[in-house]
Amino acid sequence: MAILPSTTGLRSFETAARLLNFTRAAEELNLTQGAISHQIRELEEILGTRLFDRRHRGLALTDAGRIYLIHAREALESLRAGAEALGKRDAVLTVTVSPNFANKWLVPRLGDFSNAHPEIDLRISASRRHTDFATDDIDLAVRHGIGDWPHLHVQRLCAEEIFPVCGPGLLTPGALLERPGDLRRHTLLHARDRAGWRQWLVTFGVPADIAENGPVFSDTSLAIDAAVAGQGVALARSALATLDLAGGRLVRPMGEAIPAAFAYWIVCPKASAKDPKITAFRDWLVAQAAEIDAP
Repeated sequence: MAILPSTTGLRSFETAARLLNFTRAAEELNLTQGAISHQIRELEEILGTRLFDRRHRGLALTDAGRIYLIHAREALESLRAGAEALGKRDAVLTVTVSPNFANKWLVPRLGDFSNAHPEIDLRISASRRHTDFATDDIDLAVRHGIGDWPHLHVQRLCAEEIFPVCGPGLLTPGALLERPGDLRRHTLLHARDRAGWRQWLVTFGVPADIAENGPVFSDTSLAIDAAVAGQGVALARSALATLDLAGGRLVRPMGEAIPAAFAYWIVCPKASAKDPKITAFRDWLVAQAAEIDAP
């Protein structure tokens, strides 16, 4: 029968692997560096393999260390979920999403969830960083990507299209904004960089050089807000533009669209995927997305 490592050993390994520094790991765990080194040596003896390469300029995970880190994190997540199931934590549900998704999709709808589930103390954190469930106090996340997170429970929320939007005031008589080529007469609003507009224009046979005009915003939501304010034409993802389109603050001046490379996904640790409060929020998210997609 294999000897199982202690929880302290797993925590010491996970922290050292994340920081690649025994001294910083000791500070985070309120232990001495010697204690961290001892825990790692003991774990390596149990496993019969080295987990770290001790180099002159610092630490690096070995191949075995990288493999074991996945399992160590899953074990710590499972222990955390078990404590929660036994009532060690209250009904707080902490969710992290991107600022774009928070501003344009989630926050305007949250009243519906709170009314349906007053027993859940919901906390929303807006961040571009993908959370580390093993170390961050986060229960569930909505991520934008291809859904390739095999160590997590993953469910697709919605796919997207990309298309131009503008404020209704921009569509005055004679504005000439009915087909992609007409965009050369208007200010283009960019999110993060100009690559998005370049790709979209080329797809529909319009020279990419017209994407060199217009301001660049740090977030898609800001570019959409600028379009609502009548400052130009933004390239919007469907999930982020839905509410403004439904409210008449935005219009689609043309029907051309391309599929987005990424979709939105609901992710959480596998060990806590069936937790009632996580299930309630995940089901609510899916129901909200289904309402949008319904004819």
